[in-house]
Amino acid sequence: MARVSLLSLHTSPLAQPGTGDSGGMNVYVRELAAGLAHAGNECTVYVRTHRADLPARVEVEPGVAVAHVPAGPPELAKEDLPAVVDEWVDGVGAAIAADGGTDVLHSNYWLSGMAGHRLKHELDRPLVSTFHTLARVKSAAGDPEPEARAEAEAAVMACSDAVLASCPAEAHQLAELYGVPRRRISLVAPGVEGALFSPGPRGAAREAVADLDLGARPMLLLVGRIQRLKGVDVAVRALAAMRDRDATLVICGGPSGPDGEACLDEVAGLVAEHGLAGRVRIVPPRPHHELSSLYRAADVVVVPSRSESFGLVALEAAACGRPVVASAVGGLSSLVDHRRTGLLLPGRDPERWATALDGLLASPLRRERMGRAAAAAALRYRWSRAADDLAAVYAEVTGRPPLHCAA
Repeated sequence: MARVSLLSLHTSPLAQPGTGDSGGMNVYVRELAAGLAHAGNECTVYVRTHRADLPARVEVEPGVAVAHVPAGPPELAKEDLPAVVDEWVDGVGAAIAADGGTDVLHSNYWLSGMAGHRLKHELDRPLVSTFHTLARVKSAAGDPEPEARAEAEAAVMACSDAVLASCPAEAHQLAELYGVPRRRISLVAPGVEGALFSPGPRGAAREAVADLDLGARPMLLLVGRIQRLKGVDVAVRALAAMRDRDATLVICGGPSGPDGEACLDEVAGLVAEHGLAGRVRIVPPRPHHELSSLYRAADVVVVPSRSESFGLVALEAAACGRPVVASAVGGLSSLVDHRRTGLLLPGRDPERWATALDGLLASPLRRERMGRAAAAAALRYRWSRAADDLAAVYAEVTGRPPLHCAA
């Protein structure tokens, strides 16, 4: 049994994915903590207090707790969080001591990595790091990130006892763009909850999401935060270019990040420009037990992201037996088996996306065949397996003296 300190400075696993800065990382932290606890480990997730009314500690389930540690004003924007990292580290260090210490630190995202780097030196405990997104990958894809972030990521990697990659593509990026030795990169693929995300009849799912008033119209689904990284504009432009004039695009998510509201305004402008009112529905983020019905109600799930370290939405959709049309980037290239479980499209040409989507909507048998293959492929990914793989990484790094850099 290990005492695990999961660091998630900028977002809480208790938050609804798809809102604000909450996304796949929230699901990742929550599910892995639960899986580790089921195996007998004690997990505490340390997050920044982001609301004044939050309790200091929430016992989520046996073996899993979320500790809220103040640092700066609760309403502080994500872009301003680097300035309070040291304050947060002081609070987390005190909380870990009050909790009886820890065996391993596991940081999530680069901000938590900065905190984990300092805590590693102060506590003399091994550090495992997951970055979820990488500055140099995002910049190369057209979403510039400050060089200071890339330098901070490189410094954290240089002192991490293990750097986790969710897929071979991310492992390659860590090695080639940041120089992480291959021996310190551990592959731990995220998972999907099979009891919740599984195939089901489209008709019953349409009834479960009757508030969308879809009827029998073909439905394309995009799940994710509304920000330029997620390529929402590509999905809307593709819909406008499609031959199928009955197809409806449902976007499940809310604006996120400094460009979120501008991106939402851009989507509204595109809908008006192309006369798509009534064919594009933007719905608020939904809890997982409702999200699974939304996947099953769809005919095709689209993931036009500029970059994705993994692509949890693509996996959840596949587990529900739906074909995925995705950008041929990052982890999506591992999750989608081109022409077997879905389609991988290079570039961001709306005409190319429209042609691919029209082809799938015109062939129900092809969609059904792809959906069955997708559901079968998704069986390889389970959170219990991810937790076992992660526990093995913890056992390895705690079995040797911690790596130390010059910092």
